[in-house]
Amino acid sequence: MEQQVRYCTTSDGVRIAYASVGEGRPLIVVPGWVTHLHYTWEEAAQAFWKQLARERRVVRYDGRGMGLSERDPSDISSDARVKDLEAVINVVGSESVELFGMSEGGPTAIAFAARHPDKVQKLVLYGSYPRSPVTREDAQALLPLIRRQWGMGSAALTAVFIPKGDPEQAAEFTRLQRMAMTGEVAAKTLEEILKTDVTQLLPSVTCPALIVHRRQDRIHPARLAQEMAAAIPDAQFELLEGEAFTPWMGDSHEVLGAVARFLGLPELDEEPEQEAARIGGLVTILFTDMQSSTALAQRLGDAAAQEVRRAHNDIVRSALSANGGSEIKHTGDGIMASFSTASGALECAIDIQQGVAAHKEKQPDSPLGVYIGLNAGEPISEDDPDGRVDLFGTSVDLAARICDHAEAGQILAANVVRELAAGKQFLFSDLGETELRGFEDPVKLWEVRWREG
Repeated sequence: MEQQVRYCTTSDGVRIAYASVGEGRPLIVVPGWVTHLHYTWEEAAQAFWKQLARERRVVRYDGRGMGLSERDPSDISSDARVKDLEAVINVVGSESVELFGMSEGGPTAIAFAARHPDKVQKLVLYGSYPRSPVTREDAQALLPLIRRQWGMGSAALTAVFIPKGDPEQAAEFTRLQRMAMTGEVAAKTLEEILKTDVTQLLPSVTCPALIVHRRQDRIHPARLAQEMAAAIPDAQFELLEGEAFTPWMGDSHEVLGAVARFLGLPELDEEPEQEAARIGGLVTILFTDMQSSTALAQRLGDAAAQEVRRAHNDIVRSALSANGGSEIKHTGDGIMASFSTASGALECAIDIQQGVAAHKEKQPDSPLGVYIGLNAGEPISEDDPDGRVDLFGTSVDLAARICDHAEAGQILAANVVRELAAGKQFLFSDLGETELRGFEDPVKLWEVRWREG
């Protein structure tokens, strides 16, 4: 079952991307905070929705302003989000549908079900709420950062949404936010969430409803879910252990079981075991190096030079953690890292240079400058004597040579990195073909533009 992406148009003329898998009665997934049909179609999410798609046509869509849908609509209000759902339901062409509202999608699903009782057969709400779980004070603290520095703002939001998440999951969510929407859309959406209140509509939801909630959900308190269950006539309430932000994280099999029983689906497959991810296949390789590192000790002394190295290491490792990078080794005056995606490596490189710039703004006399080189390929993977993974081969050598060619403050990337990141809003300047030591043929290089403005 592969998803098929198509487009429909809302009553106010906004283009909405939607995708479906499976056959049968439509189960419309009403999206939450952030969506991107391609980048949220990863392994865990696929496994979750495909279980339900065995006897349903599962339809997901990107809300206005996000993902593959129209990215800069004039209206992203609560009523406008209901228009998105109406457009998707209309194009599906079924007399009645089932709705699956997640987090911020819950109030949208509730509003539609209350206004169109004849069109909604069953309603599932996961990790949701009837009124804003975000305080005005918290939002006001985040909004300026989101608008001015979306890179840092998206990381701050990740810390709110996934406070104790796996570092890779957190980095992936930060990247998803950056790719799926602009900082301005994120800020406007947060402002709309503050206004959310569908409490008065809850008694008008007459279809069978299931509220599924994780007991330790830190963003959407369980008491708000209990309020919904109490106010919707004959609603079922399933309070599960855990704090996972999405239904496919954590113990997803419990969520699937509750939903399947409610929808009348046959017994689900046993939960598949997750294999540990290993570096392999196509990866993007990043090298950093410090400017004039050899001369630092001679000019500053060993202790001061080591402070500069420590600042470099802290900045690079923080960026790796935020963007899902794996540190392969320390090269003395730099770090080698690998990424499963080119976009993650590029985001990391930008974060590093922005971190260096912020460091120098606070410490104007600091001599710290960093070169960065990026390449992608299929390196040879070997375990070193300590059991750590090391990477070798031409793709690694080329990344190192590209880094050698960079100047302080530059991010240089091979053409393959630019091609892998096509359409993902990175800005490149063409540097043409360049002779690099150890390579017979010239290499086409691109400079990644990272300074705002």
